[in-house]
Amino acid sequence: MPRWTCGIDGCDAAFDDAESAIVHQTDGHQRHECKVCGTIVPDGYFAIRHAFDEHTRAEFVRAYDADSAAVRRREEIKREIEREADLQRVVDELDRGV
Repeated sequence: MPRWTCGIDGCDAAFDDAESAIVHQTDGHQRHECKVCGTIVPDGYFAIRHAFDEHTRAEFVRAYDADSAAVRRREEIKREIEREADLQRVVDELDRGV
């Protein structure tokens, strides 16, 4: 049974590994414009990573009208992916156009 699901805009695509889910999010969905700084990034994991690596939690809450539960959920997703995924494999696959 697949462990990873996309989750973007109700997408229920499922994958056996985090790397495949991230590649799908990057290639299969429109880009996301950061509401804090306007940077265009792939939606999903890369958008979460951008938000929390580049901006404060307070900036995220204000820009996205989010609450602490939304912040905690995204931080957990980020931690889980970074614990499980081989991000270099993701970059290599995206570079190859897989």
